[in-house]
Amino acid sequence: MSSLSLTDDLFFTQTGMNRASVERTVDDALRGAEDGELFLEYRQSESFSWDDGKLKSASFDTTQGFGLRAVSGETTGYAHAVEMTEKAIRRAGETVRAVQQGQGGVMNEPPIGTNRHLYQDTNPLLGKSFEDKIQLLQQIDSYIRARDPRVHQVSVSLGANWQAVQIMRAGGWRTADIRPLVRLNISVVARDGDRMEAGSVGAGGRVDYARWFEPAEWKTLSDEALRKAFVNLEAIEAPAGEMTVVVGAGWPAVLLHEAIGHGLEGDFNRKKTSVFSALMGQPIAAKGVTIVDDGTLDQRRGSLSIDDEGTPSQCTTLIEDGRLVGYMHDRLNARLMGTQPTGNGRRESFACQPYPRMTNTIMRPGSHTKDEIIASVKKGIYAPDFGGGQVDIVSGKFVFSASEAYEIENGKLGRPIKGASLVGSGADALQRISMIGNDMALDGGVGTCGKNGQSVPCGVGQPTMRLDKMTVGGRGG
Repeated sequence: MSSLSLTDDLFFTQTGMNRASVERTVDDALRGAEDGELFLEYRQSESFSWDDGKLKSASFDTTQGFGLRAVSGETTGYAHAVEMTEKAIRRAGETVRAVQQGQGGVMNEPPIGTNRHLYQDTNPLLGKSFEDKIQLLQQIDSYIRARDPRVHQVSVSLGANWQAVQIMRAGGWRTADIRPLVRLNISVVARDGDRMEAGSVGAGGRVDYARWFEPAEWKTLSDEALRKAFVNLEAIEAPAGEMTVVVGAGWPAVLLHEAIGHGLEGDFNRKKTSVFSALMGQPIAAKGVTIVDDGTLDQRRGSLSIDDEGTPSQCTTLIEDGRLVGYMHDRLNARLMGTQPTGNGRRESFACQPYPRMTNTIMRPGSHTKDEIIASVKKGIYAPDFGGGQVDIVSGKFVFSASEAYEIENGKLGRPIKGASLVGSGADALQRISMIGNDMALDGGVGTCGKNGQSVPCGVGQPTMRLDKMTVGGRGG
């Protein structure tokens, strides 16, 4: 069954709404507007949390609703409701028409569709029984506790959602998407005397649960969480000061996502509130640095067959060989900036308006091996994993904490360190990249991006890279 047929069943057959009548309502609501759409959504979600050797919580939720938007100039009218009836959509149409008064705009052309599907329609919630899911959490807990007597606490969470969307525009234009998403997180606290340290790992993507129920998969993840906890048990306090930092491949690209990626979203640049505003075509990074936002990767957490405006996702080059060459756009900002949308119009749910948002933000690989990069450092730190951080979009300044890090002395890895934080600005950090590895890796599938009060799934990736003269915060000597 096609995505349109499946969503027709959800939104029209099961609700009793007449599709032709809804299409006429959309036409009326958007008459005189420059853009807009009816966004229909149905979502099932579940989550399980295991802690202290027992099931801590389990939840299941079903939501549905619509959002109707009309855009004239920079002004947006938006109305949404959980009531899936023709009457509710007509009321919403009366509300959004207010933005068109006296405007008399011409409707933009709809997106050009494709037949590309980056993930299956499979509902991951239906693939395994409730008992199977609880048993998986219990097996992971038992496996980790049996590995070492220093294990003090094990926390495991499992979650999935299945989202069906249909987007309708004036003139009968329609498109649809079915989006599965799963995630498994494991956290371990190890204890040695009075000292306790944690290690965690996560994985997931736009797939069903099957892969993560394979013992080889969940045991590999469990071993990694355990390894990180034991590394941190041996860690000394991180040094502070200006030094060379080698950042690991994969998830550490969250630093690029936060410190650089948000600043390359179209709305911040149209409003000139980004540190990168008015720098198009100029060198903003070291030679060799190429960064893309790629929403077309199969089954990745941040990928989308179409964005939440119906535009097919694409691979957008943002920085090429150090030069700023592109921004990420939704339809509104692309129109106002005189360019084309890039498939980055995203929203958390039907209750939210779309904004330019990242999908999978990736630095392309270079030519050096990880060992070569580490060997080039006389004194510094190596950070293969990052935790949380804070970023100011306007200035680009950031603070990120390393959840796993090591000393580098005379080109060799030394003792593990804890409490290391990386301080700087995105624009400055781009210029300090002096070596790029050939080991580009994507994160495990756990990223979530926040903007304007909305959260959406995302992905990151990068190779190992060397940053010179970065400020490191720590308490060691």
